[in-house]
Formats: sequence, C-alpha cells, structure tokens
Amino acid sequence: MGLSNMLEANPGVDVYLPKAGSKMIIPQQLILPDAPREGIVINSAEMRLYYYPKGSKTVVVLPIGIGELGKDTPINWTTAVERKKDGPTWTPTKGMHADYAARGETLPAVFPPGPDNPMGLYALYIGRLYAIHGTNANFGIGLRVSHGCVRLRADDIKWLYQNVPVGTRVQFVDQPVKATVEPDGSRYVEVHNPLSTTEEQFNSRELVPITLNQAVSKVLVDASVNQDQVNGAIQGRTGMPVKVNGVENNIQTAPVPMPENPQAVPQEEPMTPVTSPGRKQ
Repeated sequence: MGLSNMLEANPGVDVYLPKAGSKMIIPQQLILPDAPREGIVINSAEMRLYYYPKGSKTVVVLPIGIGELGKDTPINWTTAVERKKDGPTWTPTKGMHADYAARGETLPAVFPPGPDNPMGLYALYIGRLYAIHGTNANFGIGLRVSHGCVRLRADDIKWLYQNVPVGTRVQFVDQPVKATVEPDGSRYVEVHNPLSTTEEQFNSRELVPITLNQAVSKVLVDASVNQDQVNGAIQGRTGMPVKVNGVENNIQTAPVPMPENPQAVPQEEPMTPVTSPGRKQ
C-alpha cells in the first residue's frame, strides 16, 4: 500500500517516522472499483492501480503516485497501452523548466535512461502525454507528486512491464467511495477522502465534501443498511471496507505493534504484486 492508504487508516499516527512500540493498522482489504474488470483500472481517489490479467479471475493491486494539484492525473478517461519502454528517456516540457527556474533550479534538456531518471527504469505509454512509469524517489508513492503521470515503485513497474501487453485497456476513474454486496448479503462501503480540487481545499483542515454516485447509492439504499454506520464511514474515511448492515463488522482492523528497536530506521519497501480473487479483496 502507499502512504495515503496508511495515513487514512491511521489518523493521528506519524506513518512517515512511527515511534518504536506504536501500533498501526495495515489496510489489506478493499472493494474493487465500479469499472469493467478488464486491463488496467486506475482509481486516483485511492491512489491504487488494478490490473485484471486476461483469462484470469485474479486482480493485481498496486499503490501509485499521481499528479500534483493543478497537474492532475486524468480521470474519466479510457485509453490503452500504446507502447512499452525498457530504459525510457525523459524530456521535460517548457512548463516544467519554468517551474524549476522559478525555484532557482535547472533541469537538463533530456534525462537519459538510468537509475537517476525520474521516470525510473520502465514505462508504459498511454496516449500522447501520459505514461505509467517508475521513479527515482520511492517515497512519493501514495502521494500527489507527479506532473500528471502515474508513478509506481521499481519492482511494481517492472512487473507491469513484463506482464502487461501493448494494447491493454486502461481506464482512469475517480471513486472516493466504493460499495459492494457480498454473496451472503453483507453490504460494505469503503470511503477515501476525495482529492482536493482547489488550493483552498488542499490547505484546509475541513473534510472535502462527498457525493455518492448512483452505484454506491444503490447498495446503501437497502432497508437492511444502518445509515448511522454509513455516516460514520463517511466521516471516518479510513479507506477500509466497513460493513453497514447486520451487527458485526468482520473486517480485521487490529493494530500491528511496531518493533521495540530504537536503532530501527523506517524504510519504504517495494510492494510485491498480490493477486486475490473475488469482489471484496
């Protein structure tokens, strides 16, 4: 998972530098986005990429970094992987040069392939202006840090490069709220804080307003649903599935204790792709 997922699940805890002995919740269950289960689905609101391998009933879920405010990653866009590149070069735009110059920094005209390239070692090009690529700074995964492209950790983009064919469908969505009905009738809702759309929202401590779409409303309108639980999930925005009918929430949220090691240095490790069947992972 990325930093945004950890931040949502652990309000009030420093997930960047957790103190030894502190307890943290690792969010490992989720609801699939409301989108065709085909190819790649990128949900910017939760900063996750979903890949549905053709001919398989599994899904690979990977954390991503997305575009900064004002340099947003696309939403409501369907495209395809046009080409792949092992060892991409990066040519900054005039606007990027201007942004860096305003901070007293300079960029080279072209970044050659290699570990210092901001695009990392692999890239999947989607459309004329965007790519799914690696990074030379893993700490930004799960944050709004790019100029609009989708960033992944080194191991994750390598796996996608090796397994995703050219021509694969790619769909961008923006779904901060997801909901599902399980085979046993259980209804779950998963709420993320929506992406800020203005500087005022970005800098405010107030919650970004949430509007439930038709698919989510259809799940939550059932008579069995406890609306107090729904409202609690919307206010809490933990980014984890919450059961909203019945008397129990069987999602495991027991905190995981951090090791008591005063010499430990927190590090962000690459995520190995995980495949899981079903609707609610």
